[in-house]
Amino acid sequence: MAEDSQRNFRSVYYEKVGFRGVEEKKSLEILLKDDRLDVEKLCTFSQRFPLPSMYRILVWKVLLGIIPPHHESHALVMKYRKEQYRDVYHALQVIRFIKDSTPQVEVFLRMHQLESGRLPRNLAFPLEPEDEVFLAIAKAMEEVVEDNIDCYWLVSSFVNQLNNKYKDLLPQLPKVLEQYLNVEDNRLLVHLKACSAVSKLPYNLWFKKCFAGCLPESSLQRVWDKVISGSCKILVFVALEILLTFKMKIMALTNTEKITQFLENIPQDNTDAIVSKAIDLWHKHCGTPVHLV
Repeated sequence: MAEDSQRNFRSVYYEKVGFRGVEEKKSLEILLKDDRLDVEKLCTFSQRFPLPSMYRILVWKVLLGIIPPHHESHALVMKYRKEQYRDVYHALQVIRFIKDSTPQVEVFLRMHQLESGRLPRNLAFPLEPEDEVFLAIAKAMEEVVEDNIDCYWLVSSFVNQLNNKYKDLLPQLPKVLEQYLNVEDNRLLVHLKACSAVSKLPYNLWFKKCFAGCLPESSLQRVWDKVISGSCKILVFVALEILLTFKMKIMALTNTEKITQFLENIPQDNTDAIVSKAIDLWHKHCGTPVHLV
């Protein structure tokens, strides 16, 4: 009993002095020591706690299937990934789709297009909406991941997850957001409806781009922890918390375009608090998160 009391006191102390999650980090390190990583337990951990930055890339790579659960295979699989990256990069150079001065995120896009059989006939073809989504996610990922090869595979695999696993769920999120807003703040929802703004909210930025280009990377990666580990519903609660946080500003606006413009360019100074509150709302409405939420 005294030991539990001491541990609880220690956790509260760590949180107060800025070391929140010290015990969670130890728990993750235990999971990562297994010869065969338990993907289900890693998903559950990522749903319940923020991933420590030093392990985030490794966990994302495992959860997205870039590397297998077996530790002993990681080096070999990444060797193949690097070779594949270089082969595709070289092919794009040969057909003159990229050159040394091509921005890295555009290189990633062309590689992804080639590998998915969507490379246009020439560079003059305009970008498709899904290409714009890819570029937005790639730009954000580039701020989080230093290694270009890791970055490409993470972007490509994350986008594939959105397009496959969440394909049927993402279009439903605007309606789900409206339902939760009605519960949390009916007055704000009534105002948005009166301004004809409900259908004009930046759903593309919020749900298709997963807040890439909306939240700074320090906040964004905490949201992506949840999406990558199995919950696209967290996106609803981030959007909900943005609306609640800036309620007074939104209520003062009566023009649909101005409301949308503001929400597309929210102030960046308290986004960490917004994400923390969004996760609390998610817990409140969805219960204790598990990897399939």
